[in-house]
Amino acid sequence: MATLTQCAPETVQAQSVVEVVLALGSNYQAEKYLPLARERLAALGEVKLSTAFQNPDFTATLEQPKPDYTNQCVHLTLNTPVSLQQLQQTFKTLEGNCNRCRQTEPNQVRRVTMDIDILMVRLATIENSLSRYSIFKSIYDWIVMADRYPFKAHEEAGVKELTAFAD
Repeated sequence: MATLTQCAPETVQAQSVVEVVLALGSNYQAEKYLPLARERLAALGEVKLSTAFQNPDFTATLEQPKPDYTNQCVHLTLNTPVSLQQLQQTFKTLEGNCNRCRQTEPNQVRRVTMDIDILMVRLATIENSLSRYSIFKSIYDWIVMADRYPFKAHEEAGVKELTAFAD
């Protein structure tokens, strides 16, 4: 993984994405919201799933316990290329459709019905203003979102599991 190209998401905002690896997470009614998110993602293209893992919230303490998360990675091959910016908005909308509430009161346990993070993307083309800087080595290279790397243990496990499906 460390050999993959890393980019800040804003660097490739306008670029067309054809494939994406996502991290899904829920610490509230995951049995309801994970299937809903997977169903909505499948409407966008071909979906491959990693094993779902249950993990403790790494921000929990003895004084402030928090519910466990159910996490899963998804490889999505899009039916139609879309800009990273549009994809991010689509995922924010999907989180909202899963009743995601971002506002919490101080000292209130944060219930996350659905969190969707983009871990990696594959662009439709490398012919862009960035290619002169040799950031992207080939059209087939995955680009890791620098703000998500290094991956959490469950994300790395999910990504490795999904690479077993790769061609």
